[in-house]
Amino acid sequence: MTATSLPAPPSGTPGHHGRTALVTGAASGIGAACSLRLAAAGAHVRALDRDAAGLDELVRRASGLPGTVEAVVLDLTDLDAAEQAAAGADILVNNAGIQLVRPVQDFPPDAFHTMLTIMLEAPFRLIRGALPHMYERGWGRVVNISSVHGLRASAYKSAYVTAKHGLEGLSKTVALEGAAHGVTSNCVGPGYVRTPLVEKQLADQAAAHSLSVEDVLTDVLLRDTALKRLVEPEEVAEAVAYLCAPHASFITGTTLVMDGGWTAH
Repeated sequence: MTATSLPAPPSGTPGHHGRTALVTGAASGIGAACSLRLAAAGAHVRALDRDAAGLDELVRRASGLPGTVEAVVLDLTDLDAAEQAAAGADILVNNAGIQLVRPVQDFPPDAFHTMLTIMLEAPFRLIRGALPHMYERGWGRVVNISSVHGLRASAYKSAYVTAKHGLEGLSKTVALEGAAHGVTSNCVGPGYVRTPLVEKQLADQAAAHSLSVEDVLTDVLLRDTALKRLVEPEEVAEAVAYLCAPHASFITGTTLVMDGGWTAH
């Protein structure tokens, strides 16, 4: 499966015709793959990102799929606008994220604040905006793209680890509150995914340690992972599609971990 391939729903996969899905961080990586996968299942996808050019390319790639993709250009630090953008969504995929690697004593406070705003407070506001419609219809799916760092910590990633641990707690709370209304809430927790964010980490660490990108991948990023490869965005999108499908209606308040054996230690 390549990063440029268009996903198609497996034979017999229940569709989402008539459903509206909102995917954040949709211009590339996991968000783009999720948008295409849900559109392939017939959903109308609101693809939200601050990268207008990336969204235009996503809309082009979605041409001809059973569903549709609509570009929504928005910066998630505008929390009021984020909450409003989630109104009417049947499916919400909180995916947007950023990364900065620094020791705690050197971590810029403004960067810490921004990362928690985008990766924890914005998901709360998006969920808050989506739930009234979901409750009214008696059906909804909230899928939060967490990380193995929602379950484990790594040095120098204080903001990212804090945000992902908080997202796991938020997701469980929404699961408990939403159960009586037909709404499930779960996390997907991948290891390192082949995204622009991870590829930048590889390049930065290779330069910092005078190593090749391949050595950084196997000896640093994937040191504790049994499967020595990156997760493909389309694999994460399939997990999201599974959690949104009718046969996953009894799965809520948990995390589907895709870490290649990292947490098996």
